[in-house]
Amino acid sequence: MSVAPEELQHWQQWIGQTETRVEVVDPESVRRFAAAIGEDLDVERVQPSLAHWALFLPVAPADQLGVDGHPKRGGFLPPVTLPRRMFASANMRFGSPLLLGQKAERVSTVVEVIHKSGRSGDLILVEVEHSIVQGGEKKVSEHQTIVYRGMGDPVPPIERAELPSEAGDVHWQPRAVDLFRFSAVTFNSHRIHYDLPYTTGEEGYPELVVHGPFTAVKLFGRAREKGQPSAFSFRAVAPIFLGQPVVLRAEAGNEVRAIRVDGADAMIATVER
Repeated sequence: MSVAPEELQHWQQWIGQTETRVEVVDPESVRRFAAAIGEDLDVERVQPSLAHWALFLPVAPADQLGVDGHPKRGGFLPPVTLPRRMFASANMRFGSPLLLGQKAERVSTVVEVIHKSGRSGDLILVEVEHSIVQGGEKKVSEHQTIVYRGMGDPVPPIERAELPSEAGDVHWQPRAVDLFRFSAVTFNSHRIHYDLPYTTGEEGYPELVVHGPFTAVKLFGRAREKGQPSAFSFRAVAPIFLGQPVVLRAEAGNEVRAIRVDGADAMIATVER
């Protein structure tokens, strides 16, 4: 399907739309997030990687879910009709850690709606700014890019390749239960992460898809082994599928990468300290 000019103009009316959420930073929600990503459960001592993703979760009633499990289009985000939606990239800056047990406020703003053409056809990029403030201090600033596109052709299975190992490589192989737990702690009901018949039959993937944010969390955890980042950005390049090991590699500079079994970069991230 192609995007008509009047459709784009309609979606661009969402530019400037804001949403404000206030909630208590619940230590048990943060602890469950730490458990799901495989990090230390003593969150009072050290908070897990990208802990703010355990908070301000979207809550849609059951009758407001689309066929893919996502909330139906519209509301805060524009009602883009292209069927596939992906969290493609983010840029974050961090202040001091969130204070557990205290209120925080997140203000979200749609800052741009852009039409591009890619190899798979039309793309709609929705740019969203999030700002989390607690006690008058900005704790997290995050700019997200959400990409909508057509269904495209089915994705063929990934062929394994012999990959040379490098010193310091970390190998990660998420299991089905890991995908379930990450979906649970982020309240993500997108069916490509747990419903195999839907994933293969409707979306055309060869296996369950590993959450992009899950990969980003693992890269952040890898990066902070050398010190707590003050800024972190990532860009999803290719999907990762269940049952395949992933190499988390910290480069000599400020880059960390998630590498698939075929040698392709799945996600590239950069850090500042």
